Amino acid sequence: MKNRQLFRNKLDGTNFLLFVTVALFVVMYILGLIIYNDQGFGKTQTFLNMLIDNAGLIIAASGMTVILITGGIDISIGSVIGLVCMMLAYFMQHLQMNAWMAIALVLLFGIVFGAVQGFLISYLKLQPFIITLAGMFFCRGLTAMISANQIAITDNKTFLNIANKDIYLFFGATVNKHGVKMYPFVHPGVIVALITMLTIWYICKYTKFGRNLFAVGGNETSALLMGINVRKTKFTAYVLNGFLAALAGFAFCLNTTSGFVEQARGFEMEAIASSVIGGTLLTGGVGTVIGSFFGVLIKATIETFIRCNGTLSSWWNKIVLSALLCFFIVLQSIFAIIKNNRKK
Repeated sequence: MKNRQLFRNKLDGTNFLLFVTVALFVVMYILGLIIYNDQGFGKTQTFLNMLIDNAGLIIAASGMTVILITGGIDISIGSVIGLVCMMLAYFMQHLQMNAWMAIALVLLFGIVFGAVQGFLISYLKLQPFIITLAGMFFCRGLTAMISANQIAITDNKTFLNIANKDIYLFFGATVNKHGVKMYPFVHPGVIVALITMLTIWYICKYTKFGRNLFAVGGNETSALLMGINVRKTKFTAYVLNGFLAALAGFAFCLNTTSGFVEQARGFEMEAIASSVIGGTLLTGGVGTVIGSFFGVLIKATIETFIRCNGTLSSWWNKIVLSALLCFFIVLQSIFAIIKNNRKK
């Protein structure tokens, strides 16, 4: 009886939404193993390809989760990623800049851009949606100003070596038709994404800044009465998010090795969807990057279903993702109503 009550208390807390997300991913993955096992869905490399293809989204969703926890939003992430890819391509291909210098410059740009947005939102108290909407237009326009044409990175050997580097794992090996043992692999972008996600998880869960994020998102007035510097907390959150958006752009560029104007268009909506499906409340105060990670995996699983099927349109990914987003928003509303009724 005591264990049942303890389990119920855990599900009544913020872990409930995470539990639903993880359960949904497990069910979808099992269905994939049953339906598309002949198409190689169950191979270790297939799962790792999900991580490779979505490394940038894992980082972007981690940053978006931080912002949503504070009760804010950032719809400029996709444009920042597109601009970062274009800057990297222009720096390395046209200016022949050292790869590490180019990467450092775009990360610095992300910090500065996040600081500007954070200052306007936290200290001047302007609406996050309006400021980040302006940021979205600014970055997309600046991308077109750099070049209206696609720039492919073909000359910078250092960057291409990083992009094409296979990091082999010594488990899950398969034998091909020639009898050669093939070990599964990931790319450096995946390592960057996982380290970033775990770092943000640690910051949110075990640091003072992380506790302040949840306090500010839960109730700003209460946070002020607790002595928390709300403006500084929000400002720091947007600076961190700006850095993560630039880092996501770097990871994204590792997959595309190019920059063009339409790159990562709508990416911010995928980051928001992944965070919300992962259990982050749009109203703030509740969320975890682990849930956002599983939200990304759910999106990646849907994409893998479509590829394995071979006859479905890629637009089904958007349709299913939007349906799941609506489902989780409704679930969040029900969760909030139940939580408020129990407080009375």
